[in-house]
Amino acid sequence: MNTPTLFKEYIWLVNTIYRAGKISLASINSRWIQTEMSGGLPLSRSTFNRHKDAIEDMFGIYIDCDRRNGYKYYIGNECVLREDSVQNWMLSTLTVNNLVSESMSLQHRIVLENIPSDGEHLEQVIKAMKENKKVSVQYRRYQSAEAKTFTLSPYCIKLFRQRWYLLGKFADGGFAIFSFDRIEDMVVTEETFMIDKDFNASDFFSECFGVVIGDGTQPERIILRAFGREKYYLRDLPLHHTQKELKPKTQAGRQQQEEQDFSDFAYFLRPTADFKGHLMSRGAWLKVLEPEWLAQEICQWHKDSIKRYQEK
Repeated sequence: MNTPTLFKEYIWLVNTIYRAGKISLASINSRWIQTEMSGGLPLSRSTFNRHKDAIEDMFGIYIDCDRRNGYKYYIGNECVLREDSVQNWMLSTLTVNNLVSESMSLQHRIVLENIPSDGEHLEQVIKAMKENKKVSVQYRRYQSAEAKTFTLSPYCIKLFRQRWYLLGKFADGGFAIFSFDRIEDMVVTEETFMIDKDFNASDFFSECFGVVIGDGTQPERIILRAFGREKYYLRDLPLHHTQKELKPKTQAGRQQQEEQDFSDFAYFLRPTADFKGHLMSRGAWLKVLEPEWLAQEICQWHKDSIKRYQEK
């Protein structure tokens, strides 16, 4: 069996078990038979076990069995499929890829969003990370006439808003973010480094909205009011992992909320430039309630924007 076919089967199996919560092999087979992949043949236990082992090796997703409840299978670490994890990203991407590849007759009716691969640089960085080698980066910032060269330890990479970013650590202990599309040249050096034992990429960015770091902005509690359909968008796609929808404290508050059609959401993050930019992009649909200084700043930005439209 060729690799693309096996990948489709792996993805189908993970999605089937994840959606079911817990499911027996017999129930898996009843659904398997209905797919074109089966060819009308059931999924043997030996094939199922091989698939289960391959899924754990490739995706870090392990399928466990509840032997006390009728030998039902479930995702043992399903938390990775609910987080901004590599496993979740890979599974989602491959699932969509499979659906689209099986629907080529509809390609003129499927519009996709381009995510640049930055193939060469991405491959170099991952290689350097695996081998704990420093990289020499020739980087030109926006509005800079010339590129500068930096030697750094590649700590992690992050995908944000259709762009890949590299988090690098300098010899003096400072960190910096480099956008892949601004890297003009990159060389993996022979100089090695030791990554900090307590470094965790998710924890490093946990207080960030996106990729802005090192500007001195401190995290604080932020409350946004979402009007109209914006509240539904936030419920479906939270802005940040700390997002919590606030319930009105009084009956009057509930009545006001129903009459004006809004919901309030609380966050704990660093209100950096990229976060402020997102607030501006939502226009009148989002209003900052707290902190007051942020509300005033966004308000002033909107006033400045209006002035630009009034200028001839």
